Amino acid sequence: MTNNIVIAIDGYSSCGKSTLAKALARKLHFIYVDSGAMYRAVTLYFLRNNIDLHDPSQVAGALKNIHLNFHSRDYQTHITLNDEEVSDEIRQMPVSDNVSAVAALREVRHEMVKQQQRMGRSKNIVMDGRDIGTTVFPDATLKIFMTADPKVRAERRYKELHEKNPDITLEEVFENIAHRDYQDTTREESPLRRAPDAIILDNTNLNPDEQLQFALNCLNRD
Repeated sequence: MTNNIVIAIDGYSSCGKSTLAKALARKLHFIYVDSGAMYRAVTLYFLRNNIDLHDPSQVAGALKNIHLNFHSRDYQTHITLNDEEVSDEIRQMPVSDNVSAVAALREVRHEMVKQQQRMGRSKNIVMDGRDIGTTVFPDATLKIFMTADPKVRAERRYKELHEKNPDITLEEVFENIAHRDYQDTTREESPLRRAPDAIILDNTNLNPDEQLQFALNCLNRD
């Protein structure tokens, strides 16, 4: 599919996939593509426009009106939805509660995969998501599958969200993660699963520097 270097990082929600992917991209001077942000932006558009997920014509029509783009600022990757900066809004609970259902739709996944594959044809990239090493780039140079203890994942996510939403509870976050795990692993279209050649990274007890070194070691072995 591509002669460029593609690093695919898949795994459960709130495992720190984007933290690792960003660090790798910065270290290697690659482009970081946040596939999860793409699905979150689509979800935000659907919520704003009351798109009925059970109506294929509404979904197809909405996808034609969605234009996503990435840009870097202050060493951070930002996403725009139809030229509007939405990097913060897509991380709020309304989007988190609905993104798995939206991402499970065949039409949505097909459109996002097309866009992701286009990016990988022209650049060296690091991409994280749920199906990058299985569906989007099955021939990726390196595949990593991330996991961590669910309680640790909930605590990490809670700390991140609590700064912007002080009313949120740890229980809410834990339930959201459990629900997303179920939806991600049981959906019909491109479910979350480890590619046979993906290296497992359990970062329950690892800090960001340690998981970055783990990934670099994996790349150097290849």
